[in-house]
Amino acid sequence: MSRTEASRPVGVALIGSGRMGTYHGATLAQRLPGARLAAVVDPAPGAAEQLAAALGVGSAYTDPTQAFADSGVEAVVIAAPAQFHAELIVAAAGAGRAVFCEKPAALSLADLDRAIDAVRAAGVPLQVGFNRRFAPDWVAARALLDDGTLGTPRLLRSVTRDPGGFDPSRVAPGTIFNETLIHDFDALRFLNPGAEAVEVYAIADALVEPDWRDRGLLDTAVVTVRFDNGAVGVAEACFEAKYGYDVRGEVFGSGGMATMGDGRRTGMMFSGPAGRTVDTARGDQELLAGAYVAELAAFVDAVRGGTPAVVGGEDARAALAIALAAAESVRAGRPVRIAEVDK
Repeated sequence: MSRTEASRPVGVALIGSGRMGTYHGATLAQRLPGARLAAVVDPAPGAAEQLAAALGVGSAYTDPTQAFADSGVEAVVIAAPAQFHAELIVAAAGAGRAVFCEKPAALSLADLDRAIDAVRAAGVPLQVGFNRRFAPDWVAARALLDDGTLGTPRLLRSVTRDPGGFDPSRVAPGTIFNETLIHDFDALRFLNPGAEAVEVYAIADALVEPDWRDRGLLDTAVVTVRFDNGAVGVAEACFEAKYGYDVRGEVFGSGGMATMGDGRRTGMMFSGPAGRTVDTARGDQELLAGAYVAELAAFVDAVRGGTPAVVGGEDARAALAIALAAAESVRAGRPVRIAEVDK
């Protein structure tokens, strides 16, 4: 690759112009010098055109195949609803385009295996949006694991608490495992390098929206994950935290303990007549802004360098297997081995 080619921004098509797609689109257009937002794709009438105009992008399509055929598109960022992820990955890989896909990369292991096979056959990178791997706290903790400072992991913890205000009619059953806790399952794996989950036990209920329990919407869960190196991880999630968006982690090893995340917007604490208060982040795009940019920067580097993505299809598969086992554990009321869902 010539110096000119190495410095040229990578042309990326965004598929999906919803909340997360809009944020990724702005990153590609405005926050990441190594990338160029080449096209926006959304099947909803006028949606792609509206976002493209707001971000100064000339090409807007309703059909992803139009973007795949665009000579200015080298890679795609998939931020469409989860049920479409696998097919979009397969189609993009078939067109020779590198793929960044929001989590989960698929909703079944069979679909994810098809997607992984497609990118392998095409020889293109696939990166999945597990953003905590790019957040400074988590990166620092992993460095302590890699250099041996933390020793052998024994107990792990990962927490996600959303700020609430969600519409239960728009939340699919299984979301808490497939789309919320899947971040925590990947975080547990990230904090236990080289180990894999072997057994999962989960309990979950509808404590935020009890009237939706009979319709299968679970909004609060705790999951215990046993790993093949003996370490035990706990992942917990809830769809409502009145104080804001809360993402935390902990790894306790033979050499010490590292904790990550406290939800603060800044390090400032106000002391006044009512006591001491801190201002907390109200959403994921605020708390993890840097991580969202860093993960796309890593993807662009992989596309430009022709190197594997730092968090790829196999990582997505391992996290999805834990999510599926957790859902089965709730249904069965017992621990579930990963081998039971991975048949």
